[in-house]
Amino acid sequence: MRNVMLENPSGTADMGMTPNKELKGHKLLMIVPWDPPAGYIDDLHKSFPGLEVVHSNWDTWKEHSLPTKVAEEDWKTVTILLTGPKFPTKEAASNLQLVQLQSAGANYVLDNPLFKDTDIAFCTANGIHGPQISEWIICTFLAFQHNIPRFLDNMKEHKWEHSWDDSDTQDAVHQRVGILGYGSIGRQVARVAKAIGMDVYAYTNRPRPTPESRRDDSYIVPGLGDPEGVLPSKWFSGTKPEEVNEFLSADLDLLVLAVPLTPQTRGMIATPQFKTLQSKKTYVVNIGRGPVINTDDLITALNDGLIRGAALDVTDPEPLPKGHPLWDAKNIIITPHVSGNSTSYNRRLLDILDINLHRLSEGKDFMNKVSRKRGY
Repeated sequence: MRNVMLENPSGTADMGMTPNKELKGHKLLMIVPWDPPAGYIDDLHKSFPGLEVVHSNWDTWKEHSLPTKVAEEDWKTVTILLTGPKFPTKEAASNLQLVQLQSAGANYVLDNPLFKDTDIAFCTANGIHGPQISEWIICTFLAFQHNIPRFLDNMKEHKWEHSWDDSDTQDAVHQRVGILGYGSIGRQVARVAKAIGMDVYAYTNRPRPTPESRRDDSYIVPGLGDPEGVLPSKWFSGTKPEEVNEFLSADLDLLVLAVPLTPQTRGMIATPQFKTLQSKKTYVVNIGRGPVINTDDLITALNDGLIRGAALDVTDPEPLPKGHPLWDAKNIIITPHVSGNSTSYNRRLLDILDINLHRLSEGKDFMNKVSRKRGY
């Protein structure tokens, strides 16, 4: 087992939690659609001799229920749960203390009684998506800049269409990316963007005026991201429309939407914002949640040339119906919510689980804990 505790240091002590080094009396139920790596559960037992571990190979994203092999009486002894978007009732899982989610987003838990009517800690997988999603963002942006979609279409037609204009492509050097939502994904986008010569502007909902406030305490893949918050040349913050518009007015060549879906972010990018982006014809990328953008307004902005193009890995509605007009909008790239896919996904998820098990054993606060006040 990797020493993820050294790579992602422990949190501060939680005065409401008592250390239990061996996790005696705790039971971990892992509901995931894959088998843990060879030796993983044995390593858990070595680290926490008192921990009972139960694994159920079950896809809570596809199935309409929890695994049937987990009986009603079994839930009473579960204290730690690794799962997707399916949960027991708070009455059934009366001893549950920690829910480790498989996703970075937590919008699907906010109205669940197990979350809103209890003090059970819910933790996300925030941080495990940064490498692959940042690659998708930069890949789609550069693909558009270099006319790759057009050349792929030509290739299918066996058509050689050479350009004799050496200045028909704008490279990324000195272009500015504005990252709306400077979390773990946004920070890795900044790292990659800086490496290819771009300027970075960051936007957060809360002010980050000091070096300490700009640090990131969520999970990071070692050596990546921007843990100290030093890459942006300018920071913006706020939740009011005029504060968002100030950020959008900052001559952005590329706008990356990496915010969670909350009542405040739903529909935050619509016609007024597209008109603000019109001066630079900003390229818009959304890897957060589809409803952050007003879809009808996006179609109009693309077809009327307010923005140069868009890349979406999330849509509203989702899945996007076959005949939806968004498919035919000008200069658009759409993928079916796959930017977070990676062969390293499961290993990184277990890294976060390991960290939170150690923190539970030490009586410390959890990593990536969902705030009931902020909703993420």
